[in-house]
Amino acid sequence: MPKMKTNRGAAKRFKISGSGKVIRSKAFTSHILTKKSTKRKRNLRKSAVVDSANFKGIKRILPYM
Repeated sequence: MPKMKTNRGAAKRFKISGSGKVIRSKAFTSHILTKKSTKRKRNLRKSAVVDSANFKGIKRILPYM
């Protein structure tokens, strides 16, 4: 059986936490920042945990994570 390939785009976007949860960064931070409030931009800087509905799919495309 050959090795499974990792989806390289996903590998750059997701990390695994110490407890085994998948961590992602939040969207809407790249441009059109003038209309977003300072509070909103500050909260977008923080990382978030991937929802349980998407966890299985991410584990499939990142087999060695």
